[in-house]
Amino acid sequence: MAPPFIGTQSGSTDNSWEENYADVDWDNLGFGLTTTDYMYIMKCSMKENFSRGHLTNYGNIEISPSAGVLNYGQVPRHGKGSLYVRPLLMGSGSVLGIGPAPEYTFLIFASPIGNFYKGTESLNLLIERDLHRAGPGGTGGIRLKSITNYSGVYETVAKAKAKGFTDVLFLDAVTGKYIEEVSSCNIFILKDNVISTPATHGTILPSITRKSIMKLASDMGYQVEERNVLVEDLLKADEVFCTGTAMVVTPVAGITYKDTRVEYKSGNETVTHKLHATLTGIQTGVIEDKLGWTLPIN
Repeated sequence: MAPPFIGTQSGSTDNSWEENYADVDWDNLGFGLTTTDYMYIMKCSMKENFSRGHLTNYGNIEISPSAGVLNYGQVPRHGKGSLYVRPLLMGSGSVLGIGPAPEYTFLIFASPIGNFYKGTESLNLLIERDLHRAGPGGTGGIRLKSITNYSGVYETVAKAKAKGFTDVLFLDAVTGKYIEEVSSCNIFILKDNVISTPATHGTILPSITRKSIMKLASDMGYQVEERNVLVEDLLKADEVFCTGTAMVVTPVAGITYKDTRVEYKSGNETVTHKLHATLTGIQTGVIEDKLGWTLPIN
């Protein structure tokens, strides 16, 4: 489609132009949305160039509920995966200036999923020392994670994966001495009879899985603490594991920090395995739920 003319040529022989202006009150126009007749759309697939694109009438766009910009549950055959139930809240109303959207959309969609780290039974993490995932006073602790918690780490995680790592563990933005989160999950360390996890001070997600594991571990007799966890404490741990909605409880096989790799206990005799078996057992009904976490649905 050809773009619209912003002026019309007069019939005079000197090829002069008769300018036609849009009916806009320029003197009282603020920084807000004033729709025009057309908009330009151009798309690009991964590792490809952008298409030529086209002009189209201004209007709403169609987008998948699972689109990356919007996102970042459990009922299948036992042990085969999960039915991921995804709640989504977005500002869907038209707004150009900085401020709340005039309309919001809440939706829920579901998708069958397999293991979060496909083909991986344990994690191989790299500690990132330069880029910080979240800072005090930001959105790092938003319960239903903000897209800003993910988008800033994509490049760092991609580089780590290209080197053979599973994911990246980030440090606190103030001192760089304490561990915080992996790109998409919480982290725990076990030393002797003590299980520690970084405290939530606004930069770490206080997830339900994290809370569930803390309760189960405490009931099993372990001393559970939320505190600032030094990198040195992490490197001296007996076991390390990560928790999250999709990954549940996943052991960490090794962590690399300043070119030094530290490995941790793994296998069926570990506390990590016991916690995973207990939580998934409650979720699937194999273990009696004495905590009131599950709800029968007719």
